[in-house]
Amino acid sequence: MKKGLIICNAGMSSSMIAQKVTKFFEGRDLPIEIEATTVTKGKEIIEKDQYDLYLLSPQVKMASEGLTKAAEAKNKPLINIEPDAYLPTEESTVKLAMQIFPIFKEDLKKEKAEKEGK
Repeated sequence: MKKGLIICNAGMSSSMIAQKVTKFFEGRDLPIEIEATTVTKGKEIIEKDQYDLYLLSPQVKMASEGLTKAAEAKNKPLINIEPDAYLPTEESTVKLAMQIFPIFKEDLKKEKAEKEGK
């Protein structure tokens, strides 16, 4: 299971978006789970090293420097969510999933091969 965390301003819209993207991946039998938190908790959570990927919502780009440094210290990717991928629509859910999936693609292939004993 790969885990990503959306870091946003208040956590309301990001929680809904995280659920939609997680369901998108579940519907395609991809073991990727996305959760959400607020920017005030972001650095602390990154330092705990519990996620494989961090995603910044468009409204918190101003906090990206400190969060980027924290993610780099844990050798974890941190990406900015494109504004058109951060809407509660089906099209935006697909766009966000397509930002996330390439980051995990190779690891998921390896995990699948290991499970199948290859």
